Amino acid sequence: MTGRVVIVGGGLAGITAALDCADAGCDVTLLEVRPRLGGAAYSFDRDGLRIDNGQHVFLRCCVEYLGLLDRLGSRSLTTLQPKLALPVVAPGGRVAWLRRSGLPAPLHLAGALAGYHHLGPFERARVAPAAAALSRLDPDDRDIDARTFGDWLAERHQSVRAIECFWDLIARPTLNLPAAEASLALAAYVFQTGLLSDAAAGDIGWARAPLSDVHDVPAQRALAAAGAEVRLGWRATQVRPDGERGWTVEGSDDRVSADAVIVAVPHGRLDALLPPGALAGVERLEMLGTSPIVNLHVVYDRRVMDFDFAAAVGSPVQWVFDRTRGAGVESGQYLAVSLSAAEEEMGMSVEGLRSRYLPALAQLFPRARQAQVIRFLVSREHAATFRGSPGVASRRPSARTRLNGLTLAGSFTDTGWPATMEGAVRSGHTAAREALATLDQVHPALAA
Repeated sequence: MTGRVVIVGGGLAGITAALDCADAGCDVTLLEVRPRLGGAAYSFDRDGLRIDNGQHVFLRCCVEYLGLLDRLGSRSLTTLQPKLALPVVAPGGRVAWLRRSGLPAPLHLAGALAGYHHLGPFERARVAPAAAALSRLDPDDRDIDARTFGDWLAERHQSVRAIECFWDLIARPTLNLPAAEASLALAAYVFQTGLLSDAAAGDIGWARAPLSDVHDVPAQRALAAAGAEVRLGWRATQVRPDGERGWTVEGSDDRVSADAVIVAVPHGRLDALLPPGALAGVERLEMLGTSPIVNLHVVYDRRVMDFDFAAAVGSPVQWVFDRTRGAGVESGQYLAVSLSAAEEEMGMSVEGLRSRYLPALAQLFPRARQAQVIRFLVSREHAATFRGSPGVASRRPSARTRLNGLTLAGSFTDTGWPATMEGAVRSGHTAAREALATLDQVHPALAA
C-alpha cells in the first residue's frame, strides 16, 4: 500500500470510493458519523417495525448501482422486473398498466400508451410526439437547463391532466420535483436514459430486504475484506492541508492524516468542512437547495393492495409499496407511501397526514375501507435530495476541487444524473479516480 486515502462519509458514494481505492492498493479509512453505513438508504426500527427511511427503487439502466450490489454480494436481496410493468391506480380502484413490449425503443411503449385509459384519446395522441421531441433534446445544453419541464410540456399542448397522470409519474419521484418546477435538461436526461433510448432500461427494481441489510451490513463486510478501516460514530469537523502534500481530517475527539481525502457528505455540510478556497463559487452550493421526501407507513389488519407497488393518479397519494414481507410483518399488510417534493407534508402533523391519506388510500384500494389500521407512522427527510430546478447544472460541483488531493463525492456532484443511488455510486467511482490520479496510482480497472 503506497498511499493513504481517507473518505469522509459512509453513504453509497463513500462506500464506492472506499472500495475502489482499497482495490487499487491504498490504505483506506472511511469515517462515518452515524452508527451505520448506507447514507440516505437505510433502515431503522420503530415500535417493533423494520422501516426503510424511503422507498429507493432503481432501474435496469442503473448499471453502476447494480455493480455495487454485486461487489457487496447483496444483489440477491433485490428484485428486478423482467419487463417494465407499472400499475397506475385511480380513485375507485381503476387500474391502467404501463407495460413495455418486446419491440425496440421507442416503440416498446406504444401499446401501453394506446391502452392508458387514465388519459383520453386526444391526450394520448399528443404524448407520443412530445416524447419524440424530448428524445431529441441535448441535456448538456445550458439553455435547456434554464427552462422548466412544465413550460416545455405546455408548449407541446400537454394538458394539466396529461402532466399529472403521465409525465409527473416519472418526473416527480426521479427528480423530487413536479414538472412545473424541474429543470428541462434534467428531465430530458431521465426520460432519455430510463425510457426512450433502450427498451429494457426502465425495468423497475427494488429491495426485498430492509435497505440496511442490502447496504450497511454487506458494505461493512466488503470493506473489511478489502482491508479498509471503517470508523463509525466518527464526526469530522474540518478537513485541512497538512504540509505540502498531506491532509488532516479533524474530528470531535481525534484526527486522521492522509495523502488524499474524498469528502462524501451532503452538500449542505461542505462549507463548514472544507478549507477556504477549496471550491470555486461556493455560493452555488447554497443555490442547489434541497427538496424533501415524506414516507407514510401504514399497517392494515388485512391485505388491501394486490401489487408489489403502484403509482396513483387523481389522489394525493403518489407511489405505494407493499413492504409486508421485507419488514417481517406476519399478518395483515404494511404499505409504505412515498411522497416526493413533499414541502406541504413536511409541515403537517401526524394526525393531519393520517386524516388526509387514509381516506385517499381507501379510495384507491376499496378493501382498505373495511380494514383496521394497526399502525400509522411517518418518516421525514427534510433535505432528501438537491433541488433539480432550472439552472441546476451550473450549480453542481465537479469531483475535483481547487486543492490537489481533495476530492468530492455525492449525488449532488456533476454526474449528469438526478439525486439517485445510481448518481451517488457514479460519483464515488469518479472521486476515486481523481484521488488515485493524485497519488499517481491509477488502477487499470478504473482507468479503462
